[in-house]
Amino acid sequence: MRTFTAVVEKDHETALYVGYVPGFPGAHSQGETLDELQANLHEVIEMLLEDENLTFNTEFVGTQQIVVA
Repeated sequence: MRTFTAVVEKDHETALYVGYVPGFPGAHSQGETLDELQANLHEVIEMLLEDENLTFNTEFVGTQQIVVA
């Protein structure tokens, strides 16, 4: 079992939640609810993991807050 961290944003023009997994090419999706987004991302990740040539070039480390005056 593997755990992936997704970045989630809300697109105010479409009212959709948009998510992607940093460092995982192709691992992105959208949904009308957070539950739908999670299910869609789960499906995409499972599909992408079927590729035996899959390589990860980066690793999610964390987030930072940048304060600009």
